[in-house]
Amino acid sequence: MQDDKYRIKVGLATCGIASGAAKVYQVMQERLKDSKLKVERTGCLGMCYNEPLVEVIEAGGQSYLYGNLEPKDGLRIIDEHIGHGKPVVELLVLGQEAETDDQNFLEKQHRILLKNCGRIDPEEIQSYIDADGYKGLKKALQQMTPEEVIEEIKSSGLRGRGGAGFPTHLKWSFTRQAGGTQKYIICNADEGDPGAFMDRSVLEGDTHSVLEGMLIAGYAIGASVGYVYIRAEYPLAIHRLKIAIRQAEARGLLGEKILGSDFNFEVIIREGAGAFVCGEETALIMSIEGKRGMPRFRPPFPAQQGLFDCPTSINNVETFANVPRILNLGASTYNVLGTEESKGTKVFALAGKIKRGGLIEIPMGTTINEIVFDIGGGISTGKPFKAVQTGGPSGGCIPAELGDTPMDYESLKKIGAIMGSGGLLVMDEDTCMVDVARYFLSFTRKESCGKCTFCRVGTNQMLKILERITEGEGREEDVDLLVELAEKVKAGSLCGLGQTAPNPVLTTIRYFRSEYDAHVKEKYCPAKKCKSLITYEIDTTACTGCTLCARNCPVDAITGKKKEVHKIDPLTCISCGLCVNSCKFAAVTVDSKPRQLV
Repeated sequence: MQDDKYRIKVGLATCGIASGAAKVYQVMQERLKDSKLKVERTGCLGMCYNEPLVEVIEAGGQSYLYGNLEPKDGLRIIDEHIGHGKPVVELLVLGQEAETDDQNFLEKQHRILLKNCGRIDPEEIQSYIDADGYKGLKKALQQMTPEEVIEEIKSSGLRGRGGAGFPTHLKWSFTRQAGGTQKYIICNADEGDPGAFMDRSVLEGDTHSVLEGMLIAGYAIGASVGYVYIRAEYPLAIHRLKIAIRQAEARGLLGEKILGSDFNFEVIIREGAGAFVCGEETALIMSIEGKRGMPRFRPPFPAQQGLFDCPTSINNVETFANVPRILNLGASTYNVLGTEESKGTKVFALAGKIKRGGLIEIPMGTTINEIVFDIGGGISTGKPFKAVQTGGPSGGCIPAELGDTPMDYESLKKIGAIMGSGGLLVMDEDTCMVDVARYFLSFTRKESCGKCTFCRVGTNQMLKILERITEGEGREEDVDLLVELAEKVKAGSLCGLGQTAPNPVLTTIRYFRSEYDAHVKEKYCPAKKCKSLITYEIDTTACTGCTLCARNCPVDAITGKKKEVHKIDPLTCISCGLCVNSCKFAAVTVDSKPRQLV
């Protein structure tokens, strides 16, 4: 065993652990227990589609990345690569001898924020320091005044990555200029969008970068206390945050007279119950104060009167994690990336019907098509690309025809969508856009705190109409009524939840009106997804009579003897789809026909 020639890293973020990485890590540790060579822990490299991942780095810096591993594969890597210097070629996803196209996943990315994710040990502060960690803080405390820090952030063009895109330097300036001796920093880690996992991955893979960003922000605005508001559903991120805080305190990077300066700062973790509305600033503040998380009218804005009535600056995880990079690299290095009004890079959680789903970081202005096809590898089902949903339940559905749209704040706004926090859901032609609108609206309806009438009643009425349409009971006036209601909910709601909840409805009507008309006027679902509008049939030429569909049918709607063609009783069938999933011969078909043609 050549202990001094290799380093072994295992991705142990939530995605990796869910895929079995902990077992791979365990067996590799056990195999090497009598060796000086240690198996190192890292966060998510972004290639969630290849988890579990193991990286072997040779003394000369040559990297070999193995993916989709089982525990036995980990032992092979030790025996063959570490033991005999022969990479296990068939397990490689990246490396000198790998014959895969996974390199494309990284080539069009520009990893500034994610540069440490999958590279450093998030539970070892020295690993972060070795990667230039806390250099930005040292520079701020030892070479810059608070005003100069804010000016540097202004020069970088950094805008809030939580979705609204408000200039970060303005928020900091307002808080600094506000009166009062006690001020607060809040890190919003209440990532509630379905399909979004950017903040979780950063907290799990590069925890200290978030703390360092909060420290720099605290110095800039004159705050001595920072809160991390994080949903309790992120136990690994919370665990690593606690470790990072302890380590930073032990190194004199948190606490009193940080790095010998007069700057004092402490960080407190507040676990939230997972309410989507608590992503809104004022609701989040209420929750930290121990009250029910509900938004309030603004002004006063949090920068003037926030937590415990003191001036408070709130940014999300990604925004804070960008700050040390900007201070360390300089604004002039950061702001060359992106577009004229949207500077830098943006992290997206790429999910849905995409071949290479995971976490990506791209310069602002990268087009949707570049993300879907060049980075994501195209549609996983092999069917035509239909749309992307940006911004989660608050965002909009963008059709494939607009795939050349640059991903930046202004371009997305022009077509009725928003950046959001970074969820990016890819859909193929089998996706029913009416059902998508119903799904997202059902989410926001449930998450509405109920404080204002437009949001509480408006989203509920919109959902009832959408449910009626997807059940084949739509009325001629329904689509126009949906638009009218949506506009009123947007205009009249108190906070961002209600103001953005109608976005999926409005964009699907705008770009996929024909699907709404098909549901309402012809009572059929072109994508064959809405249960009330589809029927299941058995192809008599393909059915072998294996009985598998009948055995899986929960309501005994399928009959037929073994080795004989089966039949589905449409009156008993509940359209659950289990027969389609269980059939090995593609003999069960789904159909939806215009009612007048039946």
